[in-house]
Amino acid sequence: MSSKVRWGLLVTGGYADVAMRANAASRTTEFVAVAHDDAEQARKYADNHGLARAHGSYEELLADDEVEAVFVALHPVDHAEWAIRALRAGKHVVVEKPLALSAADAERVFDAAEEAGRLCAEGVFFRHHPRTLLAKRLVDEGRIGDLRYIYAACTASLPPDYFRRDRALGGGGLLDLGAFTLAAIRLFGGTPERVYGEEVRRDGGADFNFSAQLRLPNDVLAQFEVGQEVCRGDTLHIVGTTGRLVLDDPWFSRDVSRLELQTQGPPPHADPVSEYLAVDPEGVHRCDEPYAVSRMQFDDVSRAVRAFAEPPYGRADALEQARVMDALFASAAQARVVALS
Repeated sequence: MSSKVRWGLLVTGGYADVAMRANAASRTTEFVAVAHDDAEQARKYADNHGLARAHGSYEELLADDEVEAVFVALHPVDHAEWAIRALRAGKHVVVEKPLALSAADAERVFDAAEEAGRLCAEGVFFRHHPRTLLAKRLVDEGRIGDLRYIYAACTASLPPDYFRRDRALGGGGLLDLGAFTLAAIRLFGGTPERVYGEEVRRDGGADFNFSAQLRLPNDVLAQFEVGQEVCRGDTLHIVGTTGRLVLDDPWFSRDVSRLELQTQGPPPHADPVSEYLAVDPEGVHRCDEPYAVSRMQFDDVSRAVRAFAEPPYGRADALEQARVMDALFASAAQARVVALS
């Protein structure tokens, strides 16, 4: 039997194609089956990606004994339901972000995982990339002094009819692109103490544009912006008393081999001096492969499955992410600051 974990895919669109390409050369993960609610589409998808089996319903895939784990890449409104069904069918699960549309639903998912004795993780892939890990280590080591401020942005110009802009399908800027920015702020700054959000909705639709201010422990401030109808922009700045980390394309890390560390020059008021640190100098992580950032989370989860260990990000992380999302939506709807207990 192959040591690779055998994965199945529940698909309607979204990030599924990226996951297929990214894991084609994985040493830990093998996609073997796909399910679509249209049998013909499932067969076409399987043929296009070289998958052994195609299922004309999601239930069929969950009953497939050759599938050990499932990637839920459906419309966001269906994520929690099918994650729970997969877990109850005895499968390990990665759910494309957002894991659920509310903290209550996220809790239901992890209750099901614990009852089934299976692993579950939210697919916020950038946190597994060596550049993110290097940035976290530099902050923890004090290379930028005391952390004071975090700024994150993820914006794109999406087609008007794209499902991630459809409120009925769980679309909107915060749940979609905000999954990245909020996860980064929490990773580097900890659990927010209070948040204030502003959103733009039109004709009762989803939040196409969303911005927020957050207060974090130790007097750290954070700010993020996400948008589905603006010029593309992906950036993350982590700012301390003596330095700043600058990460361009932090969420997808395409063609990224180094990390910029800016440190304060000598007084008075000197410009910062930039140093570029190699992310993976020995090529261990194969960062140059297409969409390697996606493969890295599946590698981590597959290794956890084989080792009977918890993945790097599990229940506590996903529930905190969902709870802060709930607070941000409440803040924007009520035009007030919301404190998190």
